[in-house]
Order: sequence, then structure tokens, then C-alpha cells
Amino acid sequence: MKFWQALTWIEPDQLIETARFAEEVGFEGCMLGDHGVYPRDLAADYPYSADGLPPMRADADYPDCWATLGAIAAATTRLRFTVGVYVLPLRNVFEVARATGTLAILSEGRFALGAGIGWMKEEFDIYGVDFRTRGKRCDEMIAVLRKLWAGGMVEHHGRFFDFPALQIAPAPKTVPIWMGGGSDPALRRSATLCDGWLGGGNSPAEAEEILAKLTELRAEAGRAALPFETLVPLTTPPDVDTFRQLEERGMTGGISYPFKFALGERSSLDDKKRHMENFAETIMRQVC
Repeated sequence: MKFWQALTWIEPDQLIETARFAEEVGFEGCMLGDHGVYPRDLAADYPYSADGLPPMRADADYPDCWATLGAIAAATTRLRFTVGVYVLPLRNVFEVARATGTLAILSEGRFALGAGIGWMKEEFDIYGVDFRTRGKRCDEMIAVLRKLWAGGMVEHHGRFFDFPALQIAPAPKTVPIWMGGGSDPALRRSATLCDGWLGGGNSPAEAEEILAKLTELRAEAGRAALPFETLVPLTTPPDVDTFRQLEERGMTGGISYPFKFALGERSSLDDKKRHMENFAETIMRQVC
């Protein structure tokens, strides 16, 4: 099992040095969070908490994913990176294809597109994108992205995207897509269309159930032999035995909590480094 450091909501001035240190102590990768905007008036229910309240406020830091990951790529040599998760159907498919394809090329394949369909209806309303069809729009976006990443002249004629022959260059040939979400449609989307799954926060028992379901769905789709990564943030304290048990069930990536949860709303760079070093010593080097 490999381990990833969540950089969601981190202070922007500490972000690059934290990523460098994560690489130094042996983390496999790091991940950002994403929202396009955060409305003042928010009625949407957050799907990953018992009370429906999101864990962040409107002033939570969400630096642009592609600028930030480009800077991380330039500052590291081995570290992988993703977004947990990028609200894919909210965005323009051509802009996403160009940005992610360029990032994949310049990082020499260290990037995976972590994506989800989104939960914040107000965000979609502000962008002028239909919230109700976001799942089907996402499915078609995945197909379009793979066409555009492949290179050469491509065209597409679908329900949400219809364009004549065109080309985006440079093209990375392929970029792994890891899909987030715990609903049945999200798991099916991950198993049948994508290269991995990103959890939103699960107990070990929930994680076991989801991993088994993903294995079943991939077998039904004839994709059991294809590479597939599963990054699962657990809602329980980090525990070596739990990680080992879940690795046997097919979990490929563990997550070190966002520093907001581990150290408080704000913390120093030195505190973050001590936390990562302790996680590496007590968890990563025992499991790996």
C-alpha cells in the first residue's frame, strides 16, 4: 500500500514546501481539493457528513488546481498528485483536456485526474450548468477527454458535446481518471469507465464493502485485469493493522488526514513536517 498526504485547505504559502517534504519522507503522492466558487447562500446538503454540513467555510482555500499542481510538479521529482476531487461536469471539457494533458506531459506521467460529479447545486447554478444531468454529463466528458488526450484529429457527436474534427496538442495519449463518490452510480462509473476510485471518508467496514463492490463491478464489466487504484480516506484514527487488512481487500492507497483535521484550523510548517514524519514512521514504514 502507498500513502498520500491530503493538502486540502492548507495555507497557500506552505503548500509547495509541504509537498517537497512529503516526497522527502516517502509519501507516494499528495492531493488537493476543489470548488470553483463558494456561494454565500448555501442550501445544498453535503453528502459525507451525518448532519449534512460541509467541513469547510466559504473562506476555505481552494487554489487553482492546475496552477498549483504545475508548481508541485516543478518542485518535486517523484511525487504523484491528484485532486480529491475535481468537480468535472462543472467545467469546460476542452479546457480540462488541455490543462490536464499538459500537466501529465510536463510531470512525466505523475498526474491522475481525480474527479467527481459535485454536490453543491448553487455552484452549478452560478456556472450556468444543469445540476440534474451532471452524472450523465460526466460520463460523456470522460469519453471526450479520452478522445482528446489520444491526439490527432477527433470528433464527437453526443448528447452534451457535439463538435467537428479538431485537435488539441500536445496530447499525453492517456491520463488516469480516478472517480470519487460513494453512491451506486458513482461506484459503477468508477468500475466501468475509470482507472480508480477515491473515497470521501469511510469507516473500515464501509471501505471493505465498497472495495468488494468495486471488484464485483469490474469483473462484470470484464475489466478485472486492468490496473485500478483505490485511495480511501478513513474516518477512524490511522492504524497499521487496519491498513494491512484493507490492503488485502484491494485498497492501494491510504490517506494522511488534511492538516485541518490533524492539527487544527491553522498550523505552522514545522508542525506539518513533524506530523508527516510521525505518520511516516508510525504508519507508512510499518505497513509498506
